[in-house]
Amino acid sequence: MSDLPQLLTEALTETRERTLTLVAGLDTVEFETVYSTLLSPLVWDLAHIACFEDLWISRAAGVPALAPELFTTYDALETPRSRRGELELLGTEESFAHLAAVRARTEALVSQVATDRSDLVELVICHEQQHNETMLQLLALAHLPNPFTRAQAAEPPAASSRAPAPTGGALELVGFAGGEVTIGAGPERGFVYDNERPVHVRALAPFRLALTPATNADWLAFMDAGGYQRRELWTREGWRWRQAERIERPLHWTEDGRLWRLGELVDIDPEAPVMHISWFEADAFATFHGLRLPSEFEWELAASSGPASGQRSPLPWGTEPVARARANVDQVGGGPVAATSFDGATQTGLRALIGDVWEWTASWFDGYPGFSSYPYREYSEPFFGEHYRVLRGGSWATRPRVASVTFRNWDLPQRRQIFAGVRLAGDA
Repeated sequence: MSDLPQLLTEALTETRERTLTLVAGLDTVEFETVYSTLLSPLVWDLAHIACFEDLWISRAAGVPALAPELFTTYDALETPRSRRGELELLGTEESFAHLAAVRARTEALVSQVATDRSDLVELVICHEQQHNETMLQLLALAHLPNPFTRAQAAEPPAASSRAPAPTGGALELVGFAGGEVTIGAGPERGFVYDNERPVHVRALAPFRLALTPATNADWLAFMDAGGYQRRELWTREGWRWRQAERIERPLHWTEDGRLWRLGELVDIDPEAPVMHISWFEADAFATFHGLRLPSEFEWELAASSGPASGQRSPLPWGTEPVARARANVDQVGGGPVAATSFDGATQTGLRALIGDVWEWTASWFDGYPGFSSYPYREYSEPFFGEHYRVLRGGSWATRPRVASVTFRNWDLPQRRQIFAGVRLAGDA
């Protein structure tokens, strides 16, 4: 008998334990408060996770859903974040009860669906793990307590497993040959999202990419040089946004030179990657340095290529979930660490390509040539076009199952609640 049902059950259980850890100790008011129209109240997330699982597991098994009457209320496209606080939602206790009821039935059906529709079980697992990260965004935005104890913090890998730290960091760039390069995820990866497929070839000019993402020290230098006041550094839309929102520093930074980190006011670590910046800010920072943002395809080549050839390696990092020993992922570290702490799951010498902070790219979010939506159109296709910018690499809050070199995140260029930073790029 295949051990796949057992492996899927273990992954479902571990993921649910993480979800419950994130919200442990919160009261009903904290669950149900709308802290921002950019993010759902936590109680919506809980019931949405349950409804999504109910929908796809019931479809995979060919049985009626437990609560189809809830699907419209908890459909992410039907009810945008800005409206979710206005809806008649399940209460906190009801949401937890629905989570438990759906999961009990899922566990009873896993053996039935594992062989033919294991991809839908993987979809349910990855979906909940992605919501773990958005729930952490809400915890950070609302200054709610850090759900992890310091004893659970991720340990860096042993010094012997790491290459020497780069000397130039965010302003020292490594050259890549470019050429005809392979982009996207193939069938050997098992379940991936539709926007990661199909595998295709892109022609890239030679380019350079920074050894590390920009650090807090780099950002302080940008601020000290008047980066937020210099109109010539900003796009027209970016400058309009900066003025309207009175943006003077990254989100969660305070005027007295500290920052909020999951409910705690802490000193700014100069060596850690800057976080909670918009695409507009990232682009202005690149212009300030006479550089640019990388395309997402340059980023993917750099993350999946060998150190000498500049071409995609036969087994690129990301074929398996990125281990915590290779990158600052999986949430329990509570935030970014020094940009040189981990190799970031790359063979090229670049640091923190995976983990710490999502990295804004110059690319608009769109389908690859030959794109086909699967298993549902609403995940990717409604967001295609020149509205959303692509982010790559995952953050400290990304679960290892989701973090890979082909995973594509996206958001509007003004958004700052995401755990996003920037890595500079340049032409050869």
